[in-house]
Amino acid sequence: MARVSLKDVNKVYRSRHHEVHAVSDLNLTINDGEFVALLGPSGCGKTSTLRMIVGLEDITSGEIYFDDTLVNKLDSQARNVAMAFETYALYPNFTIEENLAFPLEVRGVAPAERRRKAREIAEILRIDDILDQRPGALSGGQQQRVSLGRALIRDPAVFILDEVMSHIDAHLKFQMLIDLKAVNLGVKPNTTQMVRTGLGIGSSKFITL
Repeated sequence: MARVSLKDVNKVYRSRHHEVHAVSDLNLTINDGEFVALLGPSGCGKTSTLRMIVGLEDITSGEIYFDDTLVNKLDSQARNVAMAFETYALYPNFTIEENLAFPLEVRGVAPAERRRKAREIAEILRIDDILDQRPGALSGGQQQRVSLGRALIRDPAVFILDEVMSHIDAHLKFQMLIDLKAVNLGVKPNTTQMVRTGLGIGSSKFITL
């Protein structure tokens, strides 16, 4: 449901003896439902940009808007943003279905609806056959997909991926990008998705269509 606009955004990390300009005068508009990939070398400010949008990093200067609302001072929870990282933190004592459904449980969603949505997301991400297992029994790629599904199930206004497909093989990575595009256009048509580098040249071209 959100158009994301960055206006003259800067991020400077300061220490006692020096400062690092991670992001300089960034202007960017991402329309509702649009896929955007941030590409660039290590240290160019991609993750800093994503973290400022989410609300995990303060903005040194500039403005970030969701639609016409200035969100600079809003915390991450108030922004209704989901972010999946390269590293995944799953609850080891929960089954995969329980891990997927946990964000809905926190929101007070009824058990039947939690189960339905968890199975829907699991089918999209090709993990519907492991819903009764626990994270310790899964491969790195499977755990990454569970982490991705847990973010996606929240139905956020903005959905941000930070190298979440680094542990997934190329064939499945491409298929998941197709599935995410389908979700964006069909099941969740009002979700803006930002995908950081790490997906490969071919898939990057796909998501920026």
